[in-house]
Amino acid sequence: MGEMPTITPALPKTTGKGATRFATPVLCLCAALLCLGGCARQEAPEKPRESKLMRNEARIDEIVAGMSLEEKIAMLHGKHMFTSEGVPRLGIPEMVYSDGPFGIREEMEPDSWNPLGLENDAATFFPTGSALAATWSYDAAYAYGTGMAREARLRGKDMLLGPAINIQRLPTGGRTYEYLSEDPFLSSRLSVGYTLGAQDNGIAVCVKHYALNNQEQNRGTVNVVVSPRAMREVYLKPFEAAVVEGGAYGVMAAYNKVNGRWCSENDILQNKILRDEWGFKGLVVSDWGGTHNTVDAALYGLDVEMPGGRLFGEPLLEAVKAGKVPVEVIDQKVRNILRVRLAVEPVPPEQANKALTAKPEQARIAYDVAAKSIVLLKNEGVGGAGALLPLDLAKYKKIAVVGDNAVRAMASGGVGAGVKAHKEVTPLEGLKDRVGDKAEIVFAEGYRGFTREERSNWGNPYRDADPKLLAEAVRAAKEADVVLFVAGDNREVETEGSDRDAITLPSGQDQVLEALAKANPNIVTVLVTGGPLDLRRARPLSPAILVSWFNGSEGGNALADVLLGKVSPSGKLPFTFPAKLEDSPAYALGSYKPAPKMTPDVFRELVRSGKFAPPDPDDPSNVAEYSEDLLVGYRWFDTKNIEPLYPFGHGLSYATFDYADIATGKGEYKEGDVIEVTFDLANRGESEADEVAQLYVSRVGAKTEWPAKELKAFQRVNLKAGERKRVTLAVPVAQLRHWDEARHKWALEGGVIDIAVGSSSRDIRLTKRVAVK
Repeated sequence: MGEMPTITPALPKTTGKGATRFATPVLCLCAALLCLGGCARQEAPEKPRESKLMRNEARIDEIVAGMSLEEKIAMLHGKHMFTSEGVPRLGIPEMVYSDGPFGIREEMEPDSWNPLGLENDAATFFPTGSALAATWSYDAAYAYGTGMAREARLRGKDMLLGPAINIQRLPTGGRTYEYLSEDPFLSSRLSVGYTLGAQDNGIAVCVKHYALNNQEQNRGTVNVVVSPRAMREVYLKPFEAAVVEGGAYGVMAAYNKVNGRWCSENDILQNKILRDEWGFKGLVVSDWGGTHNTVDAALYGLDVEMPGGRLFGEPLLEAVKAGKVPVEVIDQKVRNILRVRLAVEPVPPEQANKALTAKPEQARIAYDVAAKSIVLLKNEGVGGAGALLPLDLAKYKKIAVVGDNAVRAMASGGVGAGVKAHKEVTPLEGLKDRVGDKAEIVFAEGYRGFTREERSNWGNPYRDADPKLLAEAVRAAKEADVVLFVAGDNREVETEGSDRDAITLPSGQDQVLEALAKANPNIVTVLVTGGPLDLRRARPLSPAILVSWFNGSEGGNALADVLLGKVSPSGKLPFTFPAKLEDSPAYALGSYKPAPKMTPDVFRELVRSGKFAPPDPDDPSNVAEYSEDLLVGYRWFDTKNIEPLYPFGHGLSYATFDYADIATGKGEYKEGDVIEVTFDLANRGESEADEVAQLYVSRVGAKTEWPAKELKAFQRVNLKAGERKRVTLAVPVAQLRHWDEARHKWALEGGVIDIAVGSSSRDIRLTKRVAVK
């Protein structure tokens, strides 16, 4: 969600019998925590659950029949910034929305973006989307949704504006940190887990941003041109899974156009696909300010305009009276809203917005997700010594921690939603707590982090290092046994509303690292980031490199436990780290056009002279053509034989894992079958560790064009030292279909399928060939 325009979908007419009471939420927090601790389940239920949305149809028919047209229209737009109207006369409460998706936003003034400044509206800062995706764990996603729902309920909310599940098409995307993955299958599994975790615990989700909101630059005006096949197989898959398998109650329409139509009034997206094909019965809400035309939005999918009623207030009432919008369309929108309203039990006013104190069970979820998300990119020794990590405190008695990111909070910053966190353990705080008196820790800032003021004034984060801070860091490094260089982006560099100009390390961090390496070669580089970074200069200088993300309230504790060996790193990259930005598909093909550089002085002069013009949504050049088609992320790198710096799915461990003895139930499969792939996985290390086994498929001699390989299954497996398990990964043959553009339907091409199982998209350990008829 953002402080700009967006879009919305609609619902099909349905009738049926249902209960006449509000559903009672069941808070499954304990079960979620138990799952985080040891459940092996990585998939949602095979069959979609019965939706609570359809249990109150008889009552809804009675309510709609007794409402005036004015009461109906009042439900279709914002009452305040984060509420929409109920039916006060009939005792139907308003809908209360909560900004997310990685923490419950502080309370806002009713009709502005300004916070109220309360003392009782702090919340848990959960790791952001890319961190959750790096866990590669359905169970972690379910627990995450559980934690978010519990806090939302305690704050009196009905609908969570999340999860954010757009595909990460651009390495530079401003909201990459908020989204999940470049891969549709990984994104889909986690979207379902998050959705079910939240809705099982009494809060409606609103999956966003539907659809193809894959860039922040010109997001409110850009026209995304995409093939039907790429749209169906890549960009819509997470939304389809959240709706069909997860039973999502809400969908938020995106700001952009898709193939020439605004998402909030896009008949193909909102009516034909979302409602007719996927059977969606909930409500579609616009992104804030993303409604464009009263009649078109009413006819083609939007249910609720947010905020206010600029188009769905008086103008919609007049359009109905003039016969431009049938009353039946309005009635259906009211039904869609009431289904959600009656499925989510409202929090009594006297119980809402009470002091939300930090809960240990919430902190545990945040910690577990953070610990499972940390990715070990590299772990070597210096001068022939063994691997640098985990740190041996008997050997390293003085540790220099260098970097502004070691002490910077990441719960908020930039444009858009943040979290007013109860606490946020920084990397330096976590390390000090875990190390105690076992070693001396000294801190040096090293570089000056990019600030809100600099971003507001269009400053450049990619600048030279500060000489004074650099000199202080070098002195600390010379006197230390080992250096922890905490680098990466911050929430002012990665922000809603704009894409990054580059994936280079900001604030002169490469210069700092080069100077540190000359002073002390024992360097562990920790990357605090939400997206890919260019590590060509950093990699040869750092014997060990980890990615610790924007990792939530417990991020510092989780990082310290990994650095010290209490926890073996087990995160896997949810997107590719390219060797250079120009290798990634949208940049290689020139289909993404970066914003022209402009200083505040130049901007002010353009405005003064009357020469400044915002992007024109009707300008044919304001187009994002997805010319890479299906080849998003690793699919591009593998198909084009381009070597990434670190591949999709990569992540090392302190343990070594052996894969062996792959088998399938049979050699030939048909539509409706499930391919069950079994193999042995063994931990050859000296400590307990998790491995994420990944299964990819490739087509041999196919007539249809395909990527070189596609992820089709994965499982996080916990193994004690020396333990061996037999692992089964299931691939329904239906997942091997493609969208046939000529026939406008899903189709299965028979032929030979190569199955590859391994530790990353480029680290394949086992292969097996089967046939599909």
